[in-house]
Amino acid sequence: MFCLFFVSCTSEEVVPKPIQVTLGTSTASGTWKKGGTYTINGSITIPKDSSLTIEEGVTVLFADTAKRSEIIVNGNLYVMGTAANQVKFTVPDQYKTAGNAMQGLWGGIIGSPTSTEILILNAVIEYAGAVTTSNSLSVINGLYKATAGEKDPALYASNVNGKVVVMNSTIRNIKEDVFYMEGGSIIFANNTFGPSGLENGGVMNLKSGCTADMAYNVVFSSNSDAFKLSNSGVKVPQTHAVAYNNTIVNCGWRRPDIKGGSVWLEKLVYAEVYNNLLVNNRWGVKFSGADARTVYDYTYYYGYDQITVDQFTPNLSLWKEVVRGAHDIAGTLAGANDPKFVNYPLSNSGIVNNVFSNGLLNYTFNTAWDFHLQAGSPALTGAKTNVVRNFPTGLTIKGVTYTAPAASAFFGAFGTK
Repeated sequence: MFCLFFVSCTSEEVVPKPIQVTLGTSTASGTWKKGGTYTINGSITIPKDSSLTIEEGVTVLFADTAKRSEIIVNGNLYVMGTAANQVKFTVPDQYKTAGNAMQGLWGGIIGSPTSTEILILNAVIEYAGAVTTSNSLSVINGLYKATAGEKDPALYASNVNGKVVVMNSTIRNIKEDVFYMEGGSIIFANNTFGPSGLENGGVMNLKSGCTADMAYNVVFSSNSDAFKLSNSGVKVPQTHAVAYNNTIVNCGWRRPDIKGGSVWLEKLVYAEVYNNLLVNNRWGVKFSGADARTVYDYTYYYGYDQITVDQFTPNLSLWKEVVRGAHDIAGTLAGANDPKFVNYPLSNSGIVNNVFSNGLLNYTFNTAWDFHLQAGSPALTGAKTNVVRNFPTGLTIKGVTYTAPAASAFFGAFGTK
């Protein structure tokens, strides 16, 4: 009897209690423990020279959407999800409605010029992009655009000497810009970007002071661009972005003007863009005042309808910014060069009955879609394999080195399964 009693007591003692922590506006550092729920009812600041580590399985719940909560990173942020146990930055389930998909229910993760390391692995970031007020910590501290009435990006960084790595994550339902970078050594790789941008906004938006490798990302239904690469601003170094092997689908259709659509190269950015698979986007690659060294080549285009095909075809009288690389694969007729996705309806286009849908495109992301290529796909071969990355040996954060994978012979983010 004693033995049974002892075993029973021991078993009860080792069962961990669910971690439930509620935080108002406060500072945060140390570790948010595995599997816990951290409810935010204000804004959080990670102090300079401090670090916050968020372990796998943590849910960061922005419960009071009226607070327009932000996470201000003056120090370091380490989000350590795993493939089996992601970290989630989200809102309560009752707010996850179709009408709230891009309403910006909390602010974003805002890195200041003193933030040295931001690492986000295996995370879900959703429903960010709240409109700032005079009480927003980003406005009070002069961060991002430092003005009330602006829409927070899901992630912002501004230290040219800092490091930012986001890998194997899902970012979706963001009100405007998803990632807005004003400096740093950056790797964005193996991420899936769901629909974003209610009235404006791109996905990976770089300004001056950035050095970036961006590869093997899937971008679906951005209001504007998947990549807006620019050297605007006064920071040093000149932005150098290498973007390769990305799959970009149905971008640019909700934008009320003719900006954006897939990749936009502007304002003296030095960009190298290769091996990207562009399907049913409003425009092809655009070049408007980028550095003369900029290269855009080995792009694979598909358009379900003729309007889309025409809009990724250079035409000096209609859309003079659209450009074409020497090794691009791009037909002249609707339906040419079907990439043969494993599961995606190519008829899901921004054109309805041969007319621009002007935002009527269904932007709901179906998790059953599969952007791998079928055996025999014409997109499986012909891409550039000797792409030179900015960080071929990776970036080291918290003692671990992270590297964007080398370029592949297939176009887009995935080959065959």
